[in-house]
Amino acid sequence: MVKIAGGIVWNPKFGVVVVNQNHNSWSLPKGHVEHGEGLLRAAIREIREETGIPEDELYAVGKLATYERDRIQRDPGDTAEMREITLFLFTTEYETLAPEDPMNPEARWVPVNEVSDLLTHPKDKEVFEALKKHLRAEFLPSPRETALAWQV
Repeated sequence: MVKIAGGIVWNPKFGVVVVNQNHNSWSLPKGHVEHGEGLLRAAIREIREETGIPEDELYAVGKLATYERDRIQRDPGDTAEMREITLFLFTTEYETLAPEDPMNPEARWVPVNEVSDLLTHPKDKEVFEALKKHLRAEFLPSPRETALAWQV
């Protein structure tokens, strides 16, 4: 099983960041955990690559969920692959999204109640719906309050 790490990135002004993959699907920012890399470190790296949010502007609140699902197969030659996805919750005040990864050409801020409508994979939609209760502003610390809460 392939290990994947990523996150729900919450900006109190703009909502949740969602990324386009290969011009044909939408997901939360996430990707493969590299050899020797921890899950949180991988999530932060993947979010930076797929959104352009600098790592020092991402504040980890905590681990939200781990779930399994199959890989989205959209292009000829895509192979089946089961994935174990771990999502963390991050806050940020950063506004500008500029993906570094050409395989993820677009990132956008989406209001919380519209995220599931944009996500492509049914399992991602289901998991996000179960987790979005954590995205109420009154339950989240400000990004600055979480700055020292997690060591990477």
